[in-house]
Amino acid sequence: MEMDNQSPFKSCLSQVERRLAKVNSAFEDVQTHILWGNINGAFESAFDLADQSEKMTLLTRSLPAYTGHPRAKEMMEVVMQKAFPIKIGITGEGWFCVVIPALLPKKEKGSADYIGDLFFLAMSRFWRFKKPVRYTDCVLIFRHVYDRERPERGFRDHDNIELNKITDIIALYVMADDAPMHCRHYYCSARGSEDRTEVYVVTVYEFPQWLILENTFDDEGVKFNEDMAEI
Repeated sequence: MEMDNQSPFKSCLSQVERRLAKVNSAFEDVQTHILWGNINGAFESAFDLADQSEKMTLLTRSLPAYTGHPRAKEMMEVVMQKAFPIKIGITGEGWFCVVIPALLPKKEKGSADYIGDLFFLAMSRFWRFKKPVRYTDCVLIFRHVYDRERPERGFRDHDNIELNKITDIIALYVMADDAPMHCRHYYCSARGSEDRTEVYVVTVYEFPQWLILENTFDDEGVKFNEDMAEI
């Protein structure tokens, strides 16, 4: 198949090229800060690098579809799931839980679209053949787990983390109503073996139990009921 100079594929490829230049620039900024021993500058530049990289990834994920291949979307979804495995399931205690293998971005530093798109895909796949769960009076818990090698200054303020897209997707699939009178929010941070984000939905009556058990959670993450778990 031939492509003209104005094809959507070539247009997207040009956008990728421009974004790649920004990725390279951000990478060089990180290297420069490290060379001069400016760890705070390196820390800030690293977030810019992550932001630019995620935006470029969004563009590159569109490229195969612009070729017109009939299975491009399906094949890309498989690639996405392998590259970013999100765990979804029911814990042994009966709590709905999601484990995202990354920290969510800061509000002013990046977009959650990349993670959000992957999470929506994972949720639709998980619930495809399962009986729906609808929490009516619950607590939505975000547990931000930081690699224990990360310095404490690398922790984010809870009110500065982009949660909306993840919250909206969870509400769509497992909540009858996410209005304030039916859904409370709780945020906490912890150290672990690697960066990740754990999200739980528990009833208001089970929340005190979750608080008690949170300090005993396994270093590698929570344990799922094998009959209701999927990656």
